[in-house]
Amino acid sequence: MKLSREPITQKLTALYGEAEERDAVRRAAKEGLPYLDLRKKPIDASALELIPGSQALEAKLVPFAVKGKKLTLALYSSELSKAQELIKSLEARGLKVEIFISSLSGLREAQNYYPARTQSPESVVSETRLEEKTLKESRNKIKSVDDLSRLLSGQDESASVTDILKIIFSGAIVLKVSDIHFEHSTRDKALIRFRLDGILRDVAHLPPKLVTAIVSRLKLLSRLKLNITDAPQDGRFTIQTDSDPIEARTSIVPTEFGEAAVLRILNPEVIAMELSDLGLRADDEEIIMKELTRPNGMILVTGPTGAGKTTTIYAFLKSIHTSAAKIVTIEDPVEYHLEGIEQTQVDPKSGYTFAAGLRSILRQDPDIILVGEIRDLETAGTAIHAALTGHLVFSTLHTNNAAGAIPRLIDLGVKPAVIGPALVVVLAERLVRRLCPSCRRETVPDKTLQENIQKFLSRLPKRVSRRKIPLKLYEPVGCGECSEGYKGQIGLFEVLEMGEELDALIKKEAAEGEIREAAKNGGMVTMQEDGLIKAFSGITTLKEVERATGPLEW
Repeated sequence: MKLSREPITQKLTALYGEAEERDAVRRAAKEGLPYLDLRKKPIDASALELIPGSQALEAKLVPFAVKGKKLTLALYSSELSKAQELIKSLEARGLKVEIFISSLSGLREAQNYYPARTQSPESVVSETRLEEKTLKESRNKIKSVDDLSRLLSGQDESASVTDILKIIFSGAIVLKVSDIHFEHSTRDKALIRFRLDGILRDVAHLPPKLVTAIVSRLKLLSRLKLNITDAPQDGRFTIQTDSDPIEARTSIVPTEFGEAAVLRILNPEVIAMELSDLGLRADDEEIIMKELTRPNGMILVTGPTGAGKTTTIYAFLKSIHTSAAKIVTIEDPVEYHLEGIEQTQVDPKSGYTFAAGLRSILRQDPDIILVGEIRDLETAGTAIHAALTGHLVFSTLHTNNAAGAIPRLIDLGVKPAVIGPALVVVLAERLVRRLCPSCRRETVPDKTLQENIQKFLSRLPKRVSRRKIPLKLYEPVGCGECSEGYKGQIGLFEVLEMGEELDALIKKEAAEGEIREAAKNGGMVTMQEDGLIKAFSGITTLKEVERATGPLEW
């Protein structure tokens, strides 16, 4: 039987490493400096920026932490002339240098976290650039996910990480992708996926080592701890283009076969929609426009993550923004910069939470306030107080429907007696894919579906004009201009307008179902009903409506 030599090799390597660490301990004692096991210490990407990799290698040191003017170094020996010269130059720049002694193997491993030698750290950390030429070429080459898959196919472990990321980023921008997933599906397989129009699509299978290198580059860009691979990390960086910069939020988590990364692409072109582009029916838009003219009150937008809540609220702000009103926001994060509006971002590490930020905002004499999300009683209470004292307040909640916002506020601890006077409207939404107008194909409903359509039309409230519903169904086909027969997304909405009946139900803490039924009796069109109207208008399909809202209720 042939025995594997791998365990023996690993054991010898471990023994050699421990011997090197014991040697580092002895040198530290000899030089009167503290010892550090660099293998167990997080490496701060922002610290690497302060010393070029070539200089660090020559001086046998690595900068691994920086806070203000304090820089912490791990080095082989303080007696090396190159190390002494480098430390003096750092101190001349006003830095206070703290020194630790480490093993040579630990230093070598840490130096591997520097970017490729052909690039300076400054060129890759915090931002990456896509030239207009690159984007123009991508627009010509990439019309669909399949086109991008062909560009990435055949890449091996020797491929340039920089070049691959440029292809992926430019493809994501051209296709207007919301999220990019880098996943290790098995020990031998790694996968890149795009969330396009709300649906995850496989883009390319790449060698696991290449995806690992890509994730390391993303960590560097996002200023994350490079040598921490067993804990989640979050960060962000900027994709610079010749037009608007595009923010990317990074989330990295450890998995069984390696680190997985997800990038949320905050493309201003995608987010910056007008109120008329959201997909509100004329009767619902009329209600919203009326409530937006109020001088005070609270408007809530509800829905799960990725339902388009932020885009909707930004559209609200843009529609009412004038020089006569001061608008202040507190967000997590700021996803799109609105001209003439004061936008702030939460920072829990410094104590600037939604609640603390909202208290500060109220001292800024605002007319209109946006609170990114209500998560706790303190934030909810302060927001409602602001709505009752002469401010128009926008915020979001994670609930399944509009009626669910009220029990959610009560669950947080808000007194029912103040909800009714403060809350003016709740808008719940979901996103569905739009049919591609170039290739959609009309279908004829069967007898059962025709009967269901008539039932549906008979229960619609009077404010919905049946004459404006074409009553035509279409199915996706697919062409060179779309993805599987769909192109873009549109919102499904339900608008719950407050009134005396609902106020009375809130005061007695009625159940969600009772509130919802009262709202429907008062003329509210549910999200599913809104979706059915859009399906019968040739905008989307019944399958998409069912995917977003659940089984169809005729």
